[in-house]
Amino acid sequence: MLLATTDTLPDHKVVRTLGLVRGSTVRAKHIGTDIVAGLRNLVGGEIASYSSLLAGAREQAIDRMCEEANSLGATAVIGIRIETSTIMGGASEIVAYGTAVLIE
Repeated sequence: MLLATTDTLPDHKVVRTLGLVRGSTVRAKHIGTDIVAGLRNLVGGEIASYSSLLAGAREQAIDRMCEEANSLGATAVIGIRIETSTIMGGASEIVAYGTAVLIE
């Protein structure tokens, strides 16, 4: 599956547009992570546990988007975007979406 944030693929021709595909996940923070993050906030620097949590969530959202594209018979997803929103204190939703297409 070819994935692109662009709306066109210079080396490929889009022969059919299959429609919007998306994948999402909701992740919540762990109380232990919050304690470490609070300490890190005092001295500054990256909060690696949060970075890891969000990286995993982005990958899962992309994987779910690709599964939906595969179910449509797509060979690529173009115009991919990723958004994050807060669901409640300590929980965020990550959504990946794009246009499923057939390319040659």
